[in-house]
Amino acid sequence: MQLLSNAIQVAHGLLAQALPKAKTIVDATTGNGNDTLFLLSNSPADSVVYAFDIQALAINNAKSKIASTCSAAEQQRVKFIVDSHDKIADYIDSHIDVAIFNLGYLPGGDHHITTQSDSTLKAIEIVLEKLSCNGYLAIVLYPGHEEGQQEYQLVKELAENLPRKLYTVGWYRMINHNLNAPALCWIEKVGG
Repeated sequence: MQLLSNAIQVAHGLLAQALPKAKTIVDATTGNGNDTLFLLSNSPADSVVYAFDIQALAINNAKSKIASTCSAAEQQRVKFIVDSHDKIADYIDSHIDVAIFNLGYLPGGDHHITTQSDSTLKAIEIVLEKLSCNGYLAIVLYPGHEEGQQEYQLVKELAENLPRKLYTVGWYRMINHNLNAPALCWIEKVGG
């Protein structure tokens, strides 16, 4: 089995190191709940996972996944929010310890409904501002469709220009695969 065969596996591997100490966790693009389940399963019992999606269908899919695999106590730690990820500050007052964005469209859903670069950039900026010192942000990008290509370019530009004194940024992409292969932007807040 390939352990580094896609950007999500790499993101989960990196986040697994930070989650045991995390208290406030954000899944900024809940989708079908796979990342939400991962975050919940690898975080402490006193943490809270905020799961955002603009589509009620996605939130319902995620709720079903969590209900079928997690205990009642674990389910209580997830706050499902049907709203745009650029509204994170409306729901979270505290610092954020770990966050993930898994951009694009809902797998199995309408592929015309995708994350949009303007709200994505705003949401990322909010998370970066609220990120705890030594907090982590993973952004999985999909440049294989028009909006995804725009998000890819704009997120890369934003990440490249983050101040080194405050952030350490990594970029992971399979270089011997299709040029449209997903990429991972990894950000750690190191100052501030």
